[in-house]
Amino acid sequence: MLFVYVLTALTLAGSIAAIPFRVLPPQSKRDVNPALVPSFGWQSGVNPDGTGNCDGAVDGTNGKPILIPCSCPPNSTFFLANLNKNVAAGFVTTNPTVKVSFPTDDSTASQLARLNAAAVTLQNLEGPGVGCPISSTTFSAQGKAISAGTSTNGNSSAAMPTAASATPAGFGVSTSTSATSAAVPTSITSNNSSASPTDEQIATLAPPLGWQAGINPDGTGNCDGAVDGTNGKPILIPCQCPPDQTNYIANLTANVRAGHVILNPTVQLTFPTDNSTASQSARLNAAAVTLQNLNGAGKGCPIVSTTFSAQQKAINAENTP
Repeated sequence: MLFVYVLTALTLAGSIAAIPFRVLPPQSKRDVNPALVPSFGWQSGVNPDGTGNCDGAVDGTNGKPILIPCSCPPNSTFFLANLNKNVAAGFVTTNPTVKVSFPTDDSTASQLARLNAAAVTLQNLEGPGVGCPISSTTFSAQGKAISAGTSTNGNSSAAMPTAASATPAGFGVSTSTSATSAAVPTSITSNNSSASPTDEQIATLAPPLGWQAGINPDGTGNCDGAVDGTNGKPILIPCQCPPDQTNYIANLTANVRAGHVILNPTVQLTFPTDNSTASQSARLNAAAVTLQNLNGAGKGCPIVSTTFSAQQKAINAENTP
């Protein structure tokens, strides 16, 4: 998910091994060490509801599992192949604005970098923002454990350093189906622009949310999102999402001033003011990661609570011959 998309500390709820050695092809010199790849901590197909949705690894604020596509998380061999490609390239090959690294030491920063590489690979498996939501894994809990110093190695249970779909305080984590329809860079590492935009420029150039909170409530805290799922129905989002414009712009401005998401400092951002494709995408990324981390690391609104996905596609189309 666009950037997806999160989350409370969780215990490992599944025993899926991230990378079964016996099924992997011969490892090339550029392949990552499978032992360092964060495990999903969950398996696909748990408690299907008959509409293509299954229980995810994370509970929403209603105490029930956040629903995810039943195909998520993906086959571990497929995932590892994509992770290898991305690490070799230094960026997500299906979403090149999203940079990755995969250091091999056991420092906190390196463990978080590996978790970030796994997260953005997961969220962009089939294209920009087209993948599986973070709530289909225990990555959020793993990141929290790493940050708290309770992780023993890079493949133990530990939190997402990147944006993923979750909720701000008072904003329930999306109890919806897939975050697979978000086409926004979900985590990007880049240098700050030398020219700092003014508050007025940030407010003017901030990508519009394109949606409002509280549409078609279902009585359980969920409302229709801006994006339809594979079943043709709107993906459900917390009814408090997206946030009001004032809250959105205030948080975006603070993050732009810092050059990173203040509440999730490993997520870097820029906000260039020209109209190039790269700059428009950078601004959309800044908006997306701000949205997804409004009240802490991964604690925000899902990208599907906005039209950011459609906006990114439009930006990309402008650069297509």
